[in-house]
Amino acid sequence: MKRCIIIAGGDYAPIGKIGETDYVIACDRGYEHALRENILPQLLMGDFDSYSGVLPENIPVERFKVEKDDTDTMLAIRKAKELGCDAVRICCGIGGGRLDHLYANFQSLAFAVNEGMEAEMEDEKSYIRALGPGSYLIEERPGCSLSLFSMTECCENVCISGSKYELQGGRLEYSFPLGVSNSFRGDVRLSFDSGVMLLMCCKGG
Repeated sequence: MKRCIIIAGGDYAPIGKIGETDYVIACDRGYEHALRENILPQLLMGDFDSYSGVLPENIPVERFKVEKDDTDTMLAIRKAKELGCDAVRICCGIGGGRLDHLYANFQSLAFAVNEGMEAEMEDEKSYIRALGPGSYLIEERPGCSLSLFSMTECCENVCISGSKYELQGGRLEYSFPLGVSNSFRGDVRLSFDSGVMLLMCCKGG
């Protein structure tokens, strides 16, 4: 599997381990986060409206106009697809005081799944993953709640076991938060037949 690490321009969070075969893209202010951890991206992308520092001469840069349809993160996901990546992991994509950008990142994860890639995002308190139809084993995350949301009109034949609240053959709808704040009772098994689902594991009370 070829994975793309996308360092976004939200609040800094530890980026974690980067594999030898991972392709790293820093988006706009994400380059600051990369420098903080001494990470050398293979590519810099964005409109650079939130990064005003000096850009390096030894890293390729793809610069875009501020007036564009794609967010910087979405541009990076499209690039990852173009490069043949099977998975994307967005780092530093949560926070930054912009709920609109956070929601756009959720949509970008769903876009990646629809393009056939695995897609996840994480910081110190939250793990978020978009899922397409299929069966999954979700490892227990101590101290975290488990929430599931439909990113499409609905997700059909949803089955959840191993959690406090279980479900068999249920339906999650985009306009109703039925799947919020479940609890782990060990590893959880999840399956569904249609739609795109957003999984969130969040620390806190």
